[in-house]
Amino acid sequence: MNDSELAIAVVHKGAEVVRRHFGSALQRLDKQAGDFATNADIEAEKAMLSLLMAERPDDSVLGEESGQSGAASNGRTWLVDPLCGTLNYAVRMGIVGVNTALKNGSWLTAAAVADPFNQETFWTDGRAAFLRRGDEDSRLVPNAGSQLVDLNFDPPFPNAPQFRAVALAADPDFAVRFRARVVSTSLALTWVASGQRAAYITDGDVRDSVHFSAGIAICEAAGCTVTDLKGAPWGHAATGLIAAADRGTHSAIVELARRLLAG
Repeated sequence: MNDSELAIAVVHKGAEVVRRHFGSALQRLDKQAGDFATNADIEAEKAMLSLLMAERPDDSVLGEESGQSGAASNGRTWLVDPLCGTLNYAVRMGIVGVNTALKNGSWLTAAAVADPFNQETFWTDGRAAFLRRGDEDSRLVPNAGSQLVDLNFDPPFPNAPQFRAVALAADPDFAVRFRARVVSTSLALTWVASGQRAAYITDGDVRDSVHFSAGIAICEAAGCTVTDLKGAPWGHAATGLIAAADRGTHSAIVELARRLLAG
């Protein structure tokens, strides 16, 4: 199978595990600063990595729970997040994503995000982006009409104290045009690509991120405008991310973010 179909198969493997453990008595493994993984995260990642290693034994993998594995000599690395939204999942909220993306050299050339509880898979071959339901694929078309903007309030906050997503949400000029939403999963990036959200905003370092890479690849392939918080190309430093459905929405958010960053 080609890389994009493999990405889809990989996230489906993870999604099967996530659905199976949902609502069960989960085992928690503490990480740091209040973050934790569950046995569902661990098992889902193992299932995903098993398929990747069988199909692409010469590629390397960066997993959220297991770290780096495999050879990196061919320049191909799979970024794997088996359960993005673990805190949601642990309290029986089905707002989570299962992510994988292939970084080939400096480019994201294939990616998939499964929504386990809506039976939807967002994917890209690096050229266009699609939503798969069952065996049917439909092209993703961004649309800012909802004016709903998801903000990530989870740490770290490398651009604080100047920029804080919570301060942006409280800005009167933001509230005039947009309505803030907080779902605490990078699944929300796919909603920008599909027209369900006008934009997604996060602080932090998105370079080689298992959380964000798949969503970024899908947004870019769908034609979204994706930059850092200042409107510059993303991924050169810990300068956050703005993914917007169109240029007008992006410009409005960048103007508000720059105001905070200059303060």
